[in-house]
Amino acid sequence: MRLYRWAVGVSALALSTGAHAQTVQLEEIVVTSPSPIAQSGQTTGENVPWWATSQSIPVAPSFSSVSVVTPQQALSRGAASLGDTLSTTPGVSSTSFSPVASRPVIRGLGGFRVRTQEDGIGSGDMANLGEDHAVTIDPLMSGQVEVIRGPGTLRYGSQAIGGVVSANNGRIPTFVPANGIAFQARGGLNSVSNGKDGAVLLDAGGGNFALHLDAFKRSAGDYRIPGGVQENSSYSSQGQSLGGSYIFNDGFVGLSYQSMAMTYFIPGIESARVKNHIDLRQSKWSSRGEWRLREGGIDTIKYWLGYTAYKHLEIDGVGAAAEVGSTFRNREFESRAEISHLPVNTALGELRGAVGLQWGRRDLSVGGADEQLLAPARAQNVAAFVFEELQVTSALRAQGAVRAERTDINGTGARFPASFLPPPNDPTTFPVSRDFVPVSASAGLLYDLPYEMVARVTAQHVERAPDPIELFYKGPHDTPRTFEIGDPTMTLEKANSLELGLKRGRGDTRFDASIFYTKFDNFIFKNFTGVRCGDDFASCGTPGATFDQIIYSQRDAKFVGGELQVEHDVAKVWNGVWGVEAQYDFVRATFTDGSFVPKIPPHRLGGGIFYRDPNWIARVNLLHAFAQHNLGAFETPTAGYNLLNAELSYTTTVPTGSLPMEVSLGLKGENLLNDDIRFHQSYKKDEVLQPGRNIRVFSSVKF
Repeated sequence: MRLYRWAVGVSALALSTGAHAQTVQLEEIVVTSPSPIAQSGQTTGENVPWWATSQSIPVAPSFSSVSVVTPQQALSRGAASLGDTLSTTPGVSSTSFSPVASRPVIRGLGGFRVRTQEDGIGSGDMANLGEDHAVTIDPLMSGQVEVIRGPGTLRYGSQAIGGVVSANNGRIPTFVPANGIAFQARGGLNSVSNGKDGAVLLDAGGGNFALHLDAFKRSAGDYRIPGGVQENSSYSSQGQSLGGSYIFNDGFVGLSYQSMAMTYFIPGIESARVKNHIDLRQSKWSSRGEWRLREGGIDTIKYWLGYTAYKHLEIDGVGAAAEVGSTFRNREFESRAEISHLPVNTALGELRGAVGLQWGRRDLSVGGADEQLLAPARAQNVAAFVFEELQVTSALRAQGAVRAERTDINGTGARFPASFLPPPNDPTTFPVSRDFVPVSASAGLLYDLPYEMVARVTAQHVERAPDPIELFYKGPHDTPRTFEIGDPTMTLEKANSLELGLKRGRGDTRFDASIFYTKFDNFIFKNFTGVRCGDDFASCGTPGATFDQIIYSQRDAKFVGGELQVEHDVAKVWNGVWGVEAQYDFVRATFTDGSFVPKIPPHRLGGGIFYRDPNWIARVNLLHAFAQHNLGAFETPTAGYNLLNAELSYTTTVPTGSLPMEVSLGLKGENLLNDDIRFHQSYKKDEVLQPGRNIRVFSSVKF
């Protein structure tokens, strides 16, 4: 029996055999990604149950702005990509190029400025190169997902200038299951695309050893839209992993291997005509360890190691008619070590901190049908960083962080005529060796206010080295229908940011509000020239060409924006509580001459009502996106839309002796108004509608 049928069937069977509803033990959300100096057993977010409404608001304060999506929330949403899973989170949207290729956009920033990672190691894919490329972290297996904005991103590198999306999937066990074994099955069905997804996860162990196994599979046909079907939008993917750890009293050391394969088609007029699709393969080794020393001034030593082999083909046609247009390859190493010191009493207060080292290397290339679009290039970086937190008074805390890097990039540059039009028909190529020394720093204050509110102010200066793609790419990118030209003379991108926040994570009324201002020097962006090209530079400007010419360019810019999320428990009713929720976010991004930065999401305003108790959750929510008329060069306006979603789910515990079984079953309606939804930040929004009305059935079993 297929995996998804098995997962859903087991859930339904267990539900039917359950006796009476029982109180569910609330689970704690542990948010650790923003800070390298959280003590073991200490949480930066707590007591948020799995049945929390909307996006969870972590209880404990943080210097960084953090949003959390729990495994139960990811299951109910049923999206095949991280971008779509997070797309209704305040301050987060998505590129939504296809159901699988949808990358997160944080505060208007995406691509190379948003890092995606799992268990502390980067995803190792090439999703930041193009909106048509998938992030190789499946939401069904991602566990808890944290979105980090602000100074916490310095822990992972200056490339994460926009933010970090961190998935914690537990593939390297950190403890032995209490009863020696733990099992989960989860899955769902989607009406809009006849989609099916399912996964199984097993943890087992005894003594000092723990083992983890998991596997998933998902597939869907072309999804329905208002008035028809979005052609060429089907997909299939599957993956599996194996991990194990040696666990001792003061820590653990572990190793895991995972692999993934997916094939997904790209919607759009020309893409559908030629049956354009991507065939992707990735394998990944990871290791992670922790030693809680707690002597000699050292509190904890931690490390992360990862190696990824990635390849995808961009193909036109299927079967015997298939032709490979481009081949993308990436080999990536990443390592990070952190040492946190024991608390030090100073004249200003208790000081906690950590120092870290990070090293990484990427070897990447892009081969076209007739030429190298990106000749083999290498980017290598080494970095050191320091985080320190000072408890000044019982109400006032301060944090400071500094990160210094050296990035060496080697590749092949190309020199084009100033007009970016032929003649000559071929650019001049030459070897390039560049080195950059980005230096970044941040500082922040947290202050406890009455009524359990916490105010925060953070400032940071971040410098980012250009990516090899931004420096060296030259030629057609088949799937998004762009002809992209890098600039090997680019300089460091620099950003100065100030953010103010106010949060209340406890009580009947909970909220998290942030406003930010960021000034960029030498902001790197995809500059549409208005020229159309064919398969080579000689065709640029000729009639009938269908690829939009893009030049990676730099200009000074400023971003201003904010997010607000509110939840209010109105009153107790039955066995739980009912309440209301609201959210709002916006970004305004302009260049120094007043023109608008392209592909910026519009203002969004939403709200709804909910009911929750230990067994039931019910929720209705409407999110309105306003029309976007702040247009970059050669952009077209995007109409607003209304996204109406509703959800009903039930969870119970079935007594089965020493291993009680928790069973959940739910129903979710998405885009219930069947509205025409286009995302302004999508490169194909004029050709591609988002899915229409969808009914999702989902379930999970765990013991």
